[in-house]
Amino acid sequence: MKPVLPGAAAAAALVLVSSPVLAADYAIVHAGRLLAVPGKSVLKEQTVVIKDGRIAAVTPGYIDARAAGASETDTVRVYDLTRKFVLPGLIDGHVHLESELSPRSKLEAVEKSDAAITLDMLDNARKELMAGFTTVRDLGAGDEIFAVRDAINAGRFAGARIFAAGPLITPTGGHGAPHGYREDILETMPHYAVCNGADDCRRAVREAVSRGADQIKFTATGGVLSETAAGTGVAFYDDEMRAIIETAHMLGRRVTAHAHGTNGVNAALHAGVDSIEHGTFSDDESFRLFKKHSAYLVPTILAGVTVTEMATPDDTFMPPAVRKKALAVGPHILDMVRRAHKAGVKIAFGTDTGVSKHGQNAREFPLLVKAGLSPMEAIEAATVNDADNMGQSANIGSIAPGKFGDLVAVDGDPLADINELLDVDFVMKEGVVYKSK
Repeated sequence: MKPVLPGAAAAAALVLVSSPVLAADYAIVHAGRLLAVPGKSVLKEQTVVIKDGRIAAVTPGYIDARAAGASETDTVRVYDLTRKFVLPGLIDGHVHLESELSPRSKLEAVEKSDAAITLDMLDNARKELMAGFTTVRDLGAGDEIFAVRDAINAGRFAGARIFAAGPLITPTGGHGAPHGYREDILETMPHYAVCNGADDCRRAVREAVSRGADQIKFTATGGVLSETAAGTGVAFYDDEMRAIIETAHMLGRRVTAHAHGTNGVNAALHAGVDSIEHGTFSDDESFRLFKKHSAYLVPTILAGVTVTEMATPDDTFMPPAVRKKALAVGPHILDMVRRAHKAGVKIAFGTDTGVSKHGQNAREFPLLVKAGLSPMEAIEAATVNDADNMGQSANIGSIAPGKFGDLVAVDGDPLADINELLDVDFVMKEGVVYKSK
């Protein structure tokens, strides 16, 4: 076999790399503590064998390359994480890679070229990866996201693996459609898919799938950051929601709904949606429907905290309608998650990053714990639950044979202190190390 690089040397050669990166036939990780499947026991002194980017074996003890099955002609890299706590690559189920909320956001939407937005997406996907998030689900962007997804997933650039919804589906004047610009400017901003009526909504879903959507997102209610005083109540009629969901399922796509108001949350759940983003004003009936339909709640507590912080100063950059909604919605999310968790609702991890800063996704972990989840449950939300919610349990979410070789590691024990995940020490995606310290 070709020379085996010691862990320290291999990692040092690949610290904070950009793209493309050098891979090996085999990556062998010696893990001192291994949470292979969040929700189950932590294993000690394990070897994770990764061949051609996917996990080949998880074996007790620290084995060498030959025992791992490498031949004389294979290239092998060995990583010494015997003093680390190793867990699956993290997943963020709700990001927006094309932007980041700031006082200049409204102007940047019309100032930036498509090429500049594409470069922003690549940079933000790199930031998520360096924060330990090896997979993200982008829930609203222009068609550039599909090119960025394909380029990263093909290994041409370093960044989190992307599953993309593309332009979100909204009614005329709904959340996600730009507001507050001249009509001729609005025509240059096709980052949304407007539909009105059940037949038109079927068309919008089919068009999204034809353009490359991995999943479908629609706006069941109004939203905080839409520059309109339309509130956060229901935005689609029942038959429109059913048309979106039934058409997406017919085409093999899972569906999530942006929803704040109780009526919109419950209407989307009645219609058969797979998950709800935010869910701010969910009530006891909502929780019953979540469980009846086995739907996930993706609460995005960090987004609520962020918009509340931004809306609080008297000199906030937010327009009056946006500020009013931010102060009404933001403070409620944490308590809602506490009640949802107590009621037994399935929770998946999502941050709505792009509202908050890219690369700070892990701030959601202590917020989930503050809402009553145990550290283990918070980690499950960002691994096995997110994978299930995305329909990707066969590929991501745990460290098991056949899945992508996505691992992160920290010095301490995140089950004792969830804040360990705020700054991960080691990031591996598909057997290649992108960060090591």
